[in-house]
Amino acid sequence: MTDAPEPRKGMPPVELDEAEFRKRFLSTFTDPAFETAKAELDKVAGIAWDGYSNSRKSPRTEKAGPGYADPDYDLAVDWINAKALIDTAQAEHDNRDEPPCILIVNCSSRSEHTCPGEMSKSWRLLELAKEICGVEGTMVRTLDLSRLASEYGRNIHPCKACFSTAPALCHWPCSCYPNYALGQTQDWMNDIYPLWMRAHGIMIITPVNWYSPTSPLKLMMDRLVCADGGNPDPTLTHGKDAKKAKELEMEGWPYPRHLAGRVFSVVVHGDVEGAENVRRSLADWLRFMELKPAGPSAELDRYIGYWQPYATNHEELDKDQCIQEEVRNAARTMLRAVQEQRAGRLIDGGEGLDRPRQK
Repeated sequence: MTDAPEPRKGMPPVELDEAEFRKRFLSTFTDPAFETAKAELDKVAGIAWDGYSNSRKSPRTEKAGPGYADPDYDLAVDWINAKALIDTAQAEHDNRDEPPCILIVNCSSRSEHTCPGEMSKSWRLLELAKEICGVEGTMVRTLDLSRLASEYGRNIHPCKACFSTAPALCHWPCSCYPNYALGQTQDWMNDIYPLWMRAHGIMIITPVNWYSPTSPLKLMMDRLVCADGGNPDPTLTHGKDAKKAKELEMEGWPYPRHLAGRVFSVVVHGDVEGAENVRRSLADWLRFMELKPAGPSAELDRYIGYWQPYATNHEELDKDQCIQEEVRNAARTMLRAVQEQRAGRLIDGGEGLDRPRQK
């Protein structure tokens, strides 16, 4: 093994004592209806405390088996199942007998199913794009990130930045979650990774939130870091052994680009500021992961109801026939790029060149 720096330590501790743990655990059950189950909840809290205090992150494991660097290593069953899903999706993506697939992502958190009480403009634009892309012979899938705010049990937990320690520590798919000891469960990303893997084209439709991508979109972006250089074999690092991961990087990490070659479209709409910067940052992100731009018409930033009241924002979209047609054109460009790619006619002049520097 190549000499590698020792992982740096020194941040303050985060462990809870049992009283604080129980307080936080039981706060979920504030509804007075749970009073009839107080004894049972106390018992469950005790079991949860035992899991927390003994760090049972992945209580169900299986031997890695053939195909892994250490077949005898205990892998989390959740990770094994997630890996099987992305492998299946990749096989379908590569199978010429399967239809080409376009994934359209609504990145607004607004919906009538929660506090705002009204659908988002992004969802309406998604429906326009879906109508264009949904031609015979093409599969269209949608990912509605607004469900993070409106649907029970939908979470995208934050990225823990394993990649910043060493890329081999960032497993593909992400192995940071679920973490049963910390109650970090019901993570949506194991369903989202296969959607990206199956797709030949990905269209992102998003508003601007405070000059930036929306919270749901940014959570998904950060958790997709493992798709760009991440380690598909956690037994190489025996789980989360930071020193082993550093040694592997120093020996020469291959940076596998798990989503390379897919084409993309980005549609960003705003009210007063930030649309161009968000569109550019999203396109740069996707290019860096070696996805291919579908074409200039597939990258769009526009303002809907510029400096008009928020109360009339849907009426402003109704009136703006131009942006509606521009979104349709972005979808037409995406569809054509996917068709050209499948036919082997989508040319990238720099394809196959070695990068002198990876990340």
